Amino acid sequence: MKFQRHTAIRELVANSLVSNQDELRRKLRRRGFEVTQATLSRDIHELRLSKGPGGYSLPNANGSNGASVAFEDDGPPTVAEMIESFGLRVRQAMNQVVVGTAMGGAQPVAAAIDREAWPEVVGTIAGDDTVLVICPDQRRATEVEARLRTFLES
Repeated sequence: MKFQRHTAIRELVANSLVSNQDELRRKLRRRGFEVTQATLSRDIHELRLSKGPGGYSLPNANGSNGASVAFEDDGPPTVAEMIESFGLRVRQAMNQVVVGTAMGGAQPVAAAIDREAWPEVVGTIAGDDTVLVICPDQRRATEVEARLRTFLES
């Protein structure tokens, strides 16, 4: 199991931005690996991952998160990236969608949704761990919930 987990960590770090341990833990969970923070810390140490402005990278800059990538993608994070990093659950309530996030993740998620300027979204309100997405009607809220759920489950 450890070998498969290390392989998954290498793939994640090499192919996507992984900026912190909690994000790495969530991405591993989506791949079927439930790990504790202590186990993840040991894995990071054993794999000799380094952390820089582009997130975690493999030894000898073999990851894709080095400085060269920073020039290719220097825009703000997308809704998909924010939901992948902070999202925990999505639920519709009439013409509204409630997004549960990790503590402190609601405002970055709301800001990303606002930046997208989706026509189905009137606006957002963010607390510490909850985003309220307001839509003009129930049909559009259903569309937004489905889109956010897709991001959450990917």
